[in-house]
Amino acid sequence: MIQRRIALLALYGAVLAGCAPFTMYRTDPTTCSASDAATLDAKCEKSAVQVLEPISADKPGYVLGFIEFDDRGQLWSRDQMHAVLKSVDAETSNGSTDFLMVAFVHGWKHNAGVTDTNVGNFRQALMQLSATEIELSRKVGRPARKIIGIYMGWRGASITVPVIENLTFWDRKNTAHKVGHGQVTEVFDRLDLIRQRRIARDPDSRSRLIVVGHSFGGAVVFSALGQILESRFAHSVATAPGGAPVAGFGNLVVLINPAFEAGLYAPLSDLSTEQASYVKSQLPVLAILTSEADAATGVAFPIGRWFSTWFEKHRRVRRSDPVNDSIQDISQHDADVDAVGHFEPYRTHTLNAVQVAAAPTPTADVAQSAHQNAKAVATTSQQWEDDTPGSEITFPGSVLKRTTDSAGRDPYLVVKVDKALIADHNDIWRPGIRDFITHLILISSQSGSLTERAEHREAAKQ
Repeated sequence: MIQRRIALLALYGAVLAGCAPFTMYRTDPTTCSASDAATLDAKCEKSAVQVLEPISADKPGYVLGFIEFDDRGQLWSRDQMHAVLKSVDAETSNGSTDFLMVAFVHGWKHNAGVTDTNVGNFRQALMQLSATEIELSRKVGRPARKIIGIYMGWRGASITVPVIENLTFWDRKNTAHKVGHGQVTEVFDRLDLIRQRRIARDPDSRSRLIVVGHSFGGAVVFSALGQILESRFAHSVATAPGGAPVAGFGNLVVLINPAFEAGLYAPLSDLSTEQASYVKSQLPVLAILTSEADAATGVAFPIGRWFSTWFEKHRRVRRSDPVNDSIQDISQHDADVDAVGHFEPYRTHTLNAVQVAAAPTPTADVAQSAHQNAKAVATTSQQWEDDTPGSEITFPGSVLKRTTDSAGRDPYLVVKVDKALIADHNDIWRPGIRDFITHLILISSQSGSLTERAEHREAAKQ
């Protein structure tokens, strides 16, 4: 008995010692800049606003802001948020400057700390976007858009003890939804207002906002934007049925291995499935990407949900499939237990690898990757425009295939991803999937005009 108590006390002490800090990491609201990534990382570790300055017109650069939230979803510091927004506003207030802004919400076991791997990977993704923008601008004869990244941090890691940290899955899920229902929506809305103000000054502006969430970060994003997406979809259909593109939030929302139940997605799935077709100018609005090998959402998640839904009542829902003129029979219980990306009735696509790199693309190869991406964007844009049920769209290293019961150009994508592209829950940065997301962002951040798409197709021939 004494030995058992000692063991329990030792375990309790280890857990306490391994608790992740409950703190804000980027405490300096001033802007810090450097001309190379290594210096920026070392010099600006406490800075909420960081600028990688390009030393020439053809060198990639970006602005990176950090906005952090506590476990209740409240901003750690409104001063931090205002500093980031002020900096972004200053970068975008120039009447001739267009921008591509990407807001990233990290997931489980991560935070906004300087040593967090997600921070470094996000920097690399911004570099790749910047390099591709430069290459595209060179081909179509337009100025490259400024790349702006917003890293939205929360306490995704509450315990750092190996193995024991896995037991925080359900606790962090609850926290993620609290965070999403907090002040995250305010920040998203303020970022989108910056985009809207730029477009108001110049209706032809190519300034765009993309929101990306991973794991429980996907739950944060969906909790913050789910009802906004639902409202805008319904409004688009009601005011211009079949005659205009469906509106979303910003220009694209991407959720990677999102850890929330399919039942929360039911309203959006029902709305999008009612449409038998979408207009040619419709661009992707929401993409949910889940690896077939994601055990966290594919195995652990439904086990936890099975117990937590024990006393809840469910029914079977019948809905029409206008694409095949049939009826779908959907179990509410299964939708309440399974993570959204693993729930087959809501799936619209599969993404399969055709060529997989063994390791992340090094910084030295960013320019080469950008050249390949720039040439391929025109092809994928044309294939999206010609999308039909069962059709395929080719991306660098992957093929996206739409299911036969999903309408062409349906802007809501629920994608089962080949394990060769995303090997597990946290493996979201390897070249194949990174290139796919980069392309999806670039497709969705175009103007949607056939003229601009034609220009990109001509550029691809060069």
